[in-house]
Amino acid sequence: MIARISVFFALVVFAFIPTRAGAVDIQEVTSPGGITAWLVEDYTNPLIALNFAVSGGRATDPLEKRGVSSLMASLLTEGAGDLDAEAYKLKLEETAVRLSFTANVDTFRGAMQTLSARQDDAIELMRMAVAEPRFDEAPLDRARDRTIVGLKRDETDPGSLSSRALYAAAFGDHPYGNRLSGTPETVASITRDDVVAAHRALLVKDRMKIGVVGAIDAEALGQMLDQIFGALPASSDLPEIETTDLENGGLVEIIDIAVPQSTVQFGLPGLKRDDPDFITAFVSNFIFGGGSFSSRLYEEVREKRGLVYSVYSYLAPYDNGALLAGGAATENARVSETIRVITDEIRKMGETGVTEEELENAKSFLTGSYPLRFDTSSKIARQLVGIQVDDLGIDYIERRNDLVRAVTLEDVNRVAAKLYDPSRLIITIAGQPENVEPRPAGG
Repeated sequence: MIARISVFFALVVFAFIPTRAGAVDIQEVTSPGGITAWLVEDYTNPLIALNFAVSGGRATDPLEKRGVSSLMASLLTEGAGDLDAEAYKLKLEETAVRLSFTANVDTFRGAMQTLSARQDDAIELMRMAVAEPRFDEAPLDRARDRTIVGLKRDETDPGSLSSRALYAAAFGDHPYGNRLSGTPETVASITRDDVVAAHRALLVKDRMKIGVVGAIDAEALGQMLDQIFGALPASSDLPEIETTDLENGGLVEIIDIAVPQSTVQFGLPGLKRDDPDFITAFVSNFIFGGGSFSSRLYEEVREKRGLVYSVYSYLAPYDNGALLAGGAATENARVSETIRVITDEIRKMGETGVTEEELENAKSFLTGSYPLRFDTSSKIARQLVGIQVDDLGIDYIERRNDLVRAVTLEDVNRVAAKLYDPSRLIITIAGQPENVEPRPAGG
């Protein structure tokens, strides 16, 4: 059902998406104040889910203040308006409103979930959090101390160490390579003024994408958007982040830490989300290591040889750089063999590609499982925002499975030949691996 929209709203286009309830409409709604959102009306449950993302995230933190955007995100529910931290948390609990905020690499994100009967409370609590956060010193001190404890713990965690080394080796001095979560030293230096500045830089209207799902019509949503976000600044200046290519192909780095099991991370140049070959790369990665129990890495590294409990790969298409990365953990005596098998599988993907059977199985799974991304209101809202952030078009959900089905064996093998090149492989290991030597880039 498409709700009537007042003259203040612009209903631009519709698409159909598969959910539990069948096909539903995506409406593009513009509020009286000019704030745009995508809406899926759903009255099967008395719930409303709102998600938003603003371009600009941890990568925009000043180098000497790394971690400030994440710290700011953690403080938005620690007091706002005339409510201190304790009173604000109590109000959230009393009204059963859920709010969350997080700073990702390239975006700042927020989410709200509420019963439709409590939407007035939810609107006001969300408005206060995004527009009138208090950033009181006591919650700031607690959040800063908690963050520092976590960062110090990461300094002895093999997974964190190997991942950090991989990104540093891949991206060098680029922001993506510079410990975006911060260091104990950078976080300790963050003041309230720094947090306020991060809030002013990131929470703006002109870079915001919004998705809403639930028991609300377009006219009511327009009013909600202006109530929550209307007082935010229209825009802000953020540092420009240059596009970067991966560095240091051929590198093997070992971070010596006394643990019985080493954590291995590996990386290759990937593709950005707007690359015409991204969907093909997505399918090829599913076959290689993204397909969990059906992937080549799982079959060769775990099932045939029992080298690891889990092994995986993933695409990391950031706004200004891209990785094809993965990892595994295994006992120190078996690291060398694990790396050899992973490298062999990379070589095979690049040189001989995949089979028709592998491709058809991958496409069948990827298209058949796609509706699972839309089985809750919150998931749908996240998808609506993600599609807007990636500029895929309001009809993307309708087109997505056809894009996967259209991938041919020739496409996959052409892209695999480009991506899966062992000479460009970066390997980082945290542990004390046996029979593995560090190797400089190009070695």
